[in-house]
Amino acid sequence: MLLQAVHHIAVICADYSRSKAFYTGVLGLQVIREVYREERDSWKLDLALGNQYIIELFSFPDPPPRPSHPEACGLRHLAFAVADIEAAVAQLQQKGVSTEPLRTDPHTGQRFTFFADPDGLPLELYEVI
Repeated sequence: MLLQAVHHIAVICADYSRSKAFYTGVLGLQVIREVYREERDSWKLDLALGNQYIIELFSFPDPPPRPSHPEACGLRHLAFAVADIEAAVAQLQQKGVSTEPLRTDPHTGQRFTFFADPDGLPLELYEVI
C-alpha cells in the first residue's frame, strides 16, 4: 500500500449548528458542500482549508460523548499549522475561544498550544516557521 496523503478527517458533533459556526466562523474553514442525509437523520458538511479538503463534519441523533480527559485511546487531537501563533491565538481569543498557554516543542523548538471545539475535541495550533 502506497499512501499519498491524509485525505480528510471526520468529526461527529453533538450540536450541528454550533459546530458548523465554530469550524466556519471561528476557524475560517470554507464550505465545499452540505448535505442532509434523511435516511440517517444526519448532516454532512465538507470543509476545506485553503484549497485542501480537510474535514467532514457529521451530525447524528444522540451521539455518545467521546472521552478526552484523561486522555483516552484513539485519535488524540487535530493540529493546524500557523505561521504566527501569537496572532492566531489572539484571533481565537477575540472570538471567545480559550487556549492553553503557549509551549515549545523540545524536539523541534516550535511553539504550540491547544484549544477545544464545541464538543471538547482537542485542537492544536502548531507554529511552522
